[in-house]
Amino acid sequence: MNYRETLDYLYQYLPMFHRIGPAAYKKDITNTIALCAHLGNPQHKLRAIHVAGTNGKGSVSHLLAAACQAAGLRTGLYTSPHYKDFRERIKIDGQYIPEQCIIDFVADNQDIIAEIQPSFFEVTVGMAFDYFVREQVDIAIIEVGLGGRLDSTNVITPLLSVITNISFDHQNLLGDTLVAIAREKAGIIKPGIPVVVGETHPETAPVFIQTAADMHAPLLFADQHYEVAEKDASGFLSTTYRLTLDGKIENDSFLAAVSGPYQTKNIATALLALATLNEVLTVPTIPPPDIPLPRPVSAAAIATGFENLRALTGFQGRWQVIGTQPTILCDSAHNEAGLRLAFEKITAMGYGISSVNSPTLHIVTGFVNDKEVDNVLSLFPPAARYYFAKADIPRGLDAAVLREKSAVFGLSGDAYPSVPVALEAARLSAASNDLIVVIGSIFVVAEVIP
Repeated sequence: MNYRETLDYLYQYLPMFHRIGPAAYKKDITNTIALCAHLGNPQHKLRAIHVAGTNGKGSVSHLLAAACQAAGLRTGLYTSPHYKDFRERIKIDGQYIPEQCIIDFVADNQDIIAEIQPSFFEVTVGMAFDYFVREQVDIAIIEVGLGGRLDSTNVITPLLSVITNISFDHQNLLGDTLVAIAREKAGIIKPGIPVVVGETHPETAPVFIQTAADMHAPLLFADQHYEVAEKDASGFLSTTYRLTLDGKIENDSFLAAVSGPYQTKNIATALLALATLNEVLTVPTIPPPDIPLPRPVSAAAIATGFENLRALTGFQGRWQVIGTQPTILCDSAHNEAGLRLAFEKITAMGYGISSVNSPTLHIVTGFVNDKEVDNVLSLFPPAARYYFAKADIPRGLDAAVLREKSAVFGLSGDAYPSVPVALEAARLSAASNDLIVVIGSIFVVAEVIP
């Protein structure tokens, strides 16, 4: 098979969550264990950081990877889903896995794939682990796909576990309370392995405290140590932050190539994770002894990595500007917590408010059909002009249905046959000082980013 045929095989033959939804979710890791055993158990040959959470895990994973790359470490990065190119999921030092490696992996492992019938995600995880070991990465940043306890990535024993935050998302799979969701995320905590949790939430913190105690795993909450505040957020591409560590200003002008309403929390989580990693790396012996430990990540490397995040890692789809005059902003926020923060930030910037002098906010949006959209539509600003579209995947919610549901919340606009058509309509309607925001689903954003 050539590369295109190989991808067609992966997409069509294997159950794929982002195309068919919960039907592709496997509630155990048996297939992953079997596939990894067939591959020689590459998950046991990696030095890794494991990153879970409801929101922010992709941003934190990219921040960690950027700092490690700036420190000169050969850095593997596994994330999901992808926007444009399947190879976005598996990168080393910001470079996509070569097409030939994907072709060879599928060709060499077709028998085991046919035998155990893994999901698309399970195959991708095995492929990533195998590739990182073959390429001898110094460290691998592994982002959880969904949940944690039963996620296919949860076969590794990392140097460090990171859980960004807990909010409502995928309740049909992870539970309908924050405590239930936290229990699933806490499933990545391993015996004796330090864990950094981004936020101290009164409902979820006890879950992490108890799980960490049961596992004898050192536990730190990032927001109890780091305070990160925006100093200059006038642009969309980067922001200057003030970093305060344990009550003392550590850096009064820290520049990071991330902007948006939630990056203060992600930066705090990433900074404490890197500090904890460096402490772990000073331990004389960390099993298995035959796998070299990466060298620590210096403060200078962290600063360089965060400042050059997008160039180093290919970070995209989060608070990303894809056009000017009018400004066109894409963001992958898609659940209650992410959307609330996004619209609070947009409103604070003077868009989407009822004022004769304010520029108009144009929102291009769409959702998947298995999401409880009523819970999130209430967060959208009624003063905006809407362009409803169906994402180009089987799970995409019909644009006309979305328009009807949105009208209940006072959101008015037209339905369009595709996301690109909706965006073009917004472009034609918007004045040069207006703001167009593409938001609501990763799959909607994927159709418009370059």
